[in-house]
Amino acid sequence: MNNMNQMMKQVKKMQEQMLKAQEELGTKTIEGSAGGGVVTVVVNGHKNVQSIVIKPEAVDPEDIEMLQDLILTAVNDAINKADEVANKDMGKYTNGMKIPGLF
Repeated sequence: MNNMNQMMKQVKKMQEQMLKAQEELGTKTIEGSAGGGVVTVVVNGHKNVQSIVIKPEAVDPEDIEMLQDLILTAVNDAINKADEVANKDMGKYTNGMKIPGLF
């Protein structure tokens, strides 16, 4: 019975640490870019887009599709980097296990 209580305390402590780490992810900002930096996107660790910056040289009224592709690439770059940050930060607690809905 004593081992069970000790194990439950460890699980509770791990849950608290994971919740704190998830909260901290929301405060981190990650930048993705495309076109050599003409489009940059900033997301937080929860993969919410915080800002999009488009330099004037990226805007060509004759080639809107290129701008759309640049934005899409920059967003995906930022999200992929956010995933890497989340996996690194949360991996300390999950030992590399993918837990659905956690991050």
